[in-house]
Amino acid sequence: MVCFEYMCCVLMVCLMVCFERMCCVLQVISNALGVWGLEIILFNSREYQQLRIDSIHEKAFICNYKEHWFTVRKLGQQWFNLNSLLTGPELISDTYLALFLAQLQQEGYSIFVIRGSLPECEADQILRIMRVEQQQRPKLIGEDEAQRCTDRHHMTYRTRQESSPSSCGMEVEDEEADLRRAIQLSMQGEKHRSLPR
Repeated sequence: MVCFEYMCCVLMVCLMVCFERMCCVLQVISNALGVWGLEIILFNSREYQQLRIDSIHEKAFICNYKEHWFTVRKLGQQWFNLNSLLTGPELISDTYLALFLAQLQQEGYSIFVIRGSLPECEADQILRIMRVEQQQRPKLIGEDEAQRCTDRHHMTYRTRQESSPSSCGMEVEDEEADLRRAIQLSMQGEKHRSLPR
């Protein structure tokens, strides 16, 4: 049987085709989930709120902010944030799930509940037998590189200070030049991303 996460990846490809109109996107998702006997309901809709279901009793959520979509899924008896911007799945405790969803809503995410019986997948089968303990929270992709750059910058700055304490004016000029270069590179990246493909 096809894993739910694989189905979500297929959906993402479909969503790229028509993400400009939310109702079109939701129709694509709804139709795709309907094939599996699943339905999608807006988490903060009156219809769903009247059901008074505690979020930990659900099976999956689809979260959206602008063009970014990801799932929060219960595998076995544990919840996982399957956000592709992270270096791996993030374990979410039952206690933290409601807070996590509330935080996403505060940040402007639309959250949809997936209702129905999800297809079996290997991860779900394994995690019914054993629980996972996460030693370290996954980082955002690129977070390690950004931290190394920051560390390198601070190390360079300290080395400059130690070798030439009287060159404070030059250090400020160097930092301003670095900042200008970073802004310029960032703007070039934005122009590149906004070009029609």
